[in-house]
Amino acid sequence: MIRSSKTESTLKEPIPWKLNRCRIVHPENQSLIDDGLAVYFKAPYSYTKLPTLELHVHSGRAIIASLLTSLSTIPLLRPAEPGEFTKQALLGGRLDLTQVEGLHDLIEADTEVQRIWALEGALGTTRSKYDDLRQKVIHCLAQVEALIDFGEGEEIEEAKIEATSLLEQLKEHLNDHRRGELVRSGIRMAIFGPPNAGKSSLFNYFANRDASIVTSIPGTTRDVLELTLDIGGLPIIVADTAGLRETEDIVESIGVERGMQTAKGADVKLCVLPLPDVLDPSSTPDKTIINIPEAVAPLLTQDSHILLNKSDLVPSINMTTVSIKNVPGLDLTGRVWAGSVSNGTGMAAFTESFSSSIKISLGIETGSGGADARIHAPLITRERHRVHLEAACRFLEAFLSYGPDDVVFAAEELRYAAQAIGRVTGDILADDILDAVFRDFCIGK
Repeated sequence: MIRSSKTESTLKEPIPWKLNRCRIVHPENQSLIDDGLAVYFKAPYSYTKLPTLELHVHSGRAIIASLLTSLSTIPLLRPAEPGEFTKQALLGGRLDLTQVEGLHDLIEADTEVQRIWALEGALGTTRSKYDDLRQKVIHCLAQVEALIDFGEGEEIEEAKIEATSLLEQLKEHLNDHRRGELVRSGIRMAIFGPPNAGKSSLFNYFANRDASIVTSIPGTTRDVLELTLDIGGLPIIVADTAGLRETEDIVESIGVERGMQTAKGADVKLCVLPLPDVLDPSSTPDKTIINIPEAVAPLLTQDSHILLNKSDLVPSINMTTVSIKNVPGLDLTGRVWAGSVSNGTGMAAFTESFSSSIKISLGIETGSGGADARIHAPLITRERHRVHLEAACRFLEAFLSYGPDDVVFAAEELRYAAQAIGRVTGDILADDILDAVFRDFCIGK
């Protein structure tokens, strides 16, 4: 199958971990397939810990097809199943389950934040964090076991102090707004507001193309239009919704209702208002006062964001102090911007500040933005992580409920807690977990 590029003798044992120039020939008729390179990874120093040979050939379709056909004639050789190389690396101890998941997320990453977080998993940083949590449980267990074996009663109190601290730590990770799952699957954002506010224009601005129809006729958008976009490195599922107003048009009223439901269920709410229409006459150079349309007001919450569009149609306004006149108690300080989608005025600054606000509100980023920003990867990136950590919390709470006379049962609860955390990293594996993890892996990885 592989011959030296210098001689006709078969290259049986290539120099390991080195690119070897070679001729690749058909194993039966010895016809030349390509002149390429081969890299031999000697066990156990390969990705799978098994002897592995990589062939580097030219990328023509005919070459690839001929090579695969030739390989299929070799006895006991078969194509790898999706994710089989990585599955072998997991079973061989090269990777743990969080690294496998991180590798999959890295391959699927579309945005910068997804890439950064996936690397945390793929490189083993997440694994180290889970191992540290598990070791803390095991340390508590060792103290309780010492009490069982040697009858020294102080150990359980010390173990309870450590377990209480660990329980608080786990609950803090669980109370993370599900940011890990959100960034993996996409953050749902609704653009809403009155008709002709510029919602569809903003949707097209984010998409960098004419994805939504824009006209001067109120009620043009009658349904929810969604696109997954990269905004500030975040995967955002942006929904353009129908303008909110009272209407007798049956079709438009259905669109308005769908838009309201979309806005209510969104992770991020962005309200677009036409500045010339909502700017209160009592506004001064020192203070901007905004009147929220009646149909829009019920959807505004403390975590909403507002873009005052069409700022080019009004005199310069002060955005330092913005007051919402007709929604009592609503404080959107730092989450109200002015700009013009039509001519781009202020839009670059809006996009940067808006994406930073999302990151901070979801706990993705800390700092004041820009050079001071820090991206923090979550410990939990999948629902199965959350399920196992919630189970660990229940076992720790059960341990803390036992008194000194029930140390045997208390020790069992700690053992269960350690096992629950171990299931996250794959220290305790089940076939259904493996099937779920490798179901979406690409062929050849």
